[in-house]
Amino acid sequence: MTTETAYRADGSGRADGVGTWAVLLPAERYEAERLVHHDTLELTGLADVAGPGPGDQVAVLVDAPPRLVALGRVAATAHRHREDPDDPQSGVEPAELVVAYTRRAFDDPVPADLLTLDGPVSPLEPAAFRALADQLGPPPVRRTWLVSLDLPIEAGSPAEAVRLFWSYVQELGPRELPAFVSPAGDELAMQAFVLGAEANQDPEEDD
Repeated sequence: MTTETAYRADGSGRADGVGTWAVLLPAERYEAERLVHHDTLELTGLADVAGPGPGDQVAVLVDAPPRLVALGRVAATAHRHREDPDDPQSGVEPAELVVAYTRRAFDDPVPADLLTLDGPVSPLEPAAFRALADQLGPPPVRRTWLVSLDLPIEAGSPAEAVRLFWSYVQELGPRELPAFVSPAGDELAMQAFVLGAEANQDPEEDD
């Protein structure tokens, strides 16, 4: 079966009726997306009239070296009005590009060394997009995991202890607090994760 391919006036490829694009994430944004699950990727200042449109397919990459970390589809591109009580007509914020994730590979990125990106948003040949998607292979089988945080907290009551617990979680977050994860039914396989990666919590093993 052949796929009809057309091209926009700005050079962006189109396959199966949609455009194909590459979005390059800054390193700090990649770390943030890797630490906390999001259904969408929201980027300000990248949407453009001649750029990605709703329904277009997007390959999300990071640089140095180039790696594919996610696939998605453009959910919306919009300008947001600034909220200025003194001047409600005072223009708009930079355009926002919203990409709904369809596949994530933040923990196991795919090399994309052959791609040449012109900027934070670049047109991508449909064949190049399909080649990147094919490298991801089928999604992993989903299973149930038990995830926990254990914090020793001094408090005058159980309710106060719970309040302090959530305060510490909000203040320290995944960058400092170790989360413990194990497959359901196999607690002996528990692992600790900090900054989204496995971290050794046994001081004796560090000596």
